[in-house]
Amino acid sequence: MVRPGMRALTERRGLLFGGDYNPEQWPEQVWREDAELMRAAGVNLVTVGVFSWARLEPEPGKHDFGWLDRVLDLMAGHDIAVDLAVPTASPPPWLGHRWPETLPVDEGGHRLWYGSRNQFCPSSGPYRERSQSITTALAERYADHPALAMWHVGNEYGEVCHCDVSAEAFRGWLRARYGDLATLNEAWGTTFWSQGYGDWAEVVPPRRAPYIINPTQRLDWWRFCSDELRAHFREQRDILRAHTPDIPVTTNFMGFFKRVDYWSWAADQDVISNDCYPEPGNPLTPARTALTHDLMRGLAGGRPWLLMEQATSAVNWRAHNLPKPPGQLRLESLQAVARGADGLCYFQWRASRFGAERFHAAMVPHAGPDTRLHAEVRAHGQELRGLAEVAGEPVPARVAMVFGWESWWALEDRGRPSDRLNAVDQLLDYYVPFFERGVSVDVVPPGADLSAYALVVVPNLFLLGDRDAAALTAYVQGGGVLVVGPFSGVVDENSHVRTGRFPVPLREVLGASGEEWLPAGQPVRCRWSGGLDFEAHTWTELLRADGAEVVAEFAEGDLAGRPAILRHRSGAGVAWYVGTMPEPAALASLAGRALADAGVRGPLPDLPAGVEAVRRGTVLFLLNHGATTVRVPIPKPGVDLLTGARAEGHVTLTPRAVAALRQEVPAA
Repeated sequence: MVRPGMRALTERRGLLFGGDYNPEQWPEQVWREDAELMRAAGVNLVTVGVFSWARLEPEPGKHDFGWLDRVLDLMAGHDIAVDLAVPTASPPPWLGHRWPETLPVDEGGHRLWYGSRNQFCPSSGPYRERSQSITTALAERYADHPALAMWHVGNEYGEVCHCDVSAEAFRGWLRARYGDLATLNEAWGTTFWSQGYGDWAEVVPPRRAPYIINPTQRLDWWRFCSDELRAHFREQRDILRAHTPDIPVTTNFMGFFKRVDYWSWAADQDVISNDCYPEPGNPLTPARTALTHDLMRGLAGGRPWLLMEQATSAVNWRAHNLPKPPGQLRLESLQAVARGADGLCYFQWRASRFGAERFHAAMVPHAGPDTRLHAEVRAHGQELRGLAEVAGEPVPARVAMVFGWESWWALEDRGRPSDRLNAVDQLLDYYVPFFERGVSVDVVPPGADLSAYALVVVPNLFLLGDRDAAALTAYVQGGGVLVVGPFSGVVDENSHVRTGRFPVPLREVLGASGEEWLPAGQPVRCRWSGGLDFEAHTWTELLRADGAEVVAEFAEGDLAGRPAILRHRSGAGVAWYVGTMPEPAALASLAGRALADAGVRGPLPDLPAGVEAVRRGTVLFLLNHGATTVRVPIPKPGVDLLTGARAEGHVTLTPRAVAALRQEVPAA
């Protein structure tokens, strides 16, 4: 059967708006006020019960559902849908007290205790049993409740445990992957440092050791941890699907979160949902947030997704928590809509009086509903009704960026040429020039079908398998344009270095090869073939052209006169290789040349600095992230769905303003 997705949630409600609701923290007389305030604010979805396990099951097998019955009835009576959580992210104290083996153990062998959250070993039998038990109880009780619109399993999966139970599960995973110890020893390269294993019982998770851990062991450990958490999620998801086949199931992702390979989890979700907390005060934040949203759209296969958590103002977990200025929550929320979100939710509805997150901003602040912040929340909830037509609409993109979790894990292990190479930062560096031009980008995994894209950018794939390398080569030879960043194609699936001139699996399509990686201590001057200089930093490579055109070369030092950036025609396409980390202006120039090769342009010819432009369906979103008022030229007139005003010739945007233009199509 076709699983229900976002369409099942938005078909009647339009764009979703709401947040985490924790009524168990408040006396019941507050609940009705909450429901009335929610209705006034246009709230149509709330997540309930994420951290309520101790309230729902105060003793093993003894349930207290009465309070939750009343909450769901109240929401149904106010026509507010419920994303009902399975509360397994934070077990009650009785689980760790009665079954201490359910508590996680860190890399140094120390057991972590209850009193916070996420205190579980993903491989623990008692924990998994109790998780299935509470999931079944919730599914049986609420399967037919009219408020139930979606199931929410766990919360921000990412817990890792190094205990003996996890070790046994890890060994089982390795047996399934390798079959026997001889194959494992070969894959792990255990002839190095006398690490050969002669008995499965000798194999343990990476634990605190005197020096660097075997990199392939660590890579497999990250693979296992992601798979083990996924198995826990799927156990609960399957229970929920069995009881409610027409109700979608999700769990909330965390953007570029390193511990879990979201590509491997994506197909398990009926709805891709994400928690996003942009860093205030960082000039790259708008671009990084856009990149994160594009990742979610990629995980959803181009379909709409749900922004499950964001903040109305300051959070509580940074060292210095800056509040959001007026208009910022709206700007960030509409940025998500522009990039494919069909739902916008916040953590949380009412600010907590107690607990670890009591200073985390909420939709209703401590000062109450008669506040600037809540008024802004209400106004935003109401205006979203004007954007109902964008629900379900795609964000077309002709450019793709390739990003893989396994390569990220392998790249950032210890013992590499430089720990200044960061996979996500490098991805962002390459993304910014496209963001600034208003060119939409899809984020895709290694091995994705690339046939729909005119340009594919690989900022870094340190780990690159033969099949994925062959797909990139075929893409170029078939007419595509490819850009590959430094230190790519270095290791295979086992994180073993490929011998020969690098990048070994892409050498022919790039028409270039290298022999040394040379981290740079100081910025290095480079020169375009036209004579203009630019700076590069952090990284250089000793390269030669094997048929490629040298587009830029190093202009000083031991590499003076050697290639820095190369361009090669291969088959019907073009491949670029960048053997350093150019400054932003040089990357912008490179992006412009690659876009010209691919014949791709942004939606507007002249986009002012600080303005983001994204086309979703027939609607052009313009978002001003800058600090000054700007005039944005528009080639076609349109109607702003947020204000109803008609725009022609240009749009004026004050700081943090947004326009959503349904552009008119000229008569034939």
